[in-house]
Amino acid sequence: MSEAVRFERVALIGLGLIAGSMSLAMRRAGIAGEITGYARSAATRDTAREISLVDRVCDSAQDAVKDADLVVLAVPVGAMADVMADIAPVLKKGALVTDVGSVKRSVFDAVLPQLPEGVSFVGSHPMAGTEHSGPRAGFAELFDNRWCLIVAPEGAEEATVEKLETFWRALGSQTERMDVGHHDLVCAVVSHAPHLIAYTMVGVADDLSRVTDQEVIKFSAAGFRDFTRIAASDPTMWRDVFLTNKEATLEILGRFTEELFALQRAIRQGDGEHLHDYFTRTRAIRRGIIEAGQDTDAPDFGRAKKSD
Repeated sequence: MSEAVRFERVALIGLGLIAGSMSLAMRRAGIAGEITGYARSAATRDTAREISLVDRVCDSAQDAVKDADLVVLAVPVGAMADVMADIAPVLKKGALVTDVGSVKRSVFDAVLPQLPEGVSFVGSHPMAGTEHSGPRAGFAELFDNRWCLIVAPEGAEEATVEKLETFWRALGSQTERMDVGHHDLVCAVVSHAPHLIAYTMVGVADDLSRVTDQEVIKFSAAGFRDFTRIAASDPTMWRDVFLTNKEATLEILGRFTEELFALQRAIRQGDGEHLHDYFTRTRAIRRGIIEAGQDTDAPDFGRAKKSD
């Protein structure tokens, strides 16, 4: 596969963390002639103009995608159908459309029926992010050494899929192809269910009257502190994720509930051997993540220490 790719015009629909980071990474790689952008919020568009996040901020999605060779749908999953209905009439023949959503079946259902003749669609899912959102949150290094899952619909041309893979590699990502059903199941395991669990644990702490808000804030250890980091993620995006990937998420949550009941039983019965064996097995997963270069083994969850 050639590692050279360039799009003369790239349109970003949505100007939050992912799209902003894509714009900065494209500039770093020199693979876009012009980057246009649109966001539904006028305040977001004003901020994007102020910080020159893209080359041209447009006041409509149609203006942003006009003559674009690559169109990136970086909006909540629940908004995909409306956005696609808006831009479909003006998409350039030969354009490639992709998305960055963490659910793919519902995106395919929203986008593919509205795809004009001569326009291609291949899904993307960069497995990278932070708890921050908005146009100021982006940074060019967000995708470096992170995985981007490429999810192509049936019948997609190989050359088009390769072109999108090459694009993401230019942004710093590693890429792997996945079919749509497996993608949604994998993401339910590694992303969706953990987020729901984090939201739940923070909610439990908030509801527990015997522990005050100040105690939760003051004495938060690393585990709970990281739950709060995850639970600070964009609420609109995660609402849409759970509503559009409900089958896979419910399947994983059912399995989680079974495991949780088994641990409750072990604790109640004083079964230290079961607990030790279970924690040893799960600890190996953490080591595998570090060995794969997807996190660091530095103390304090890899956070850089502030200088005195």
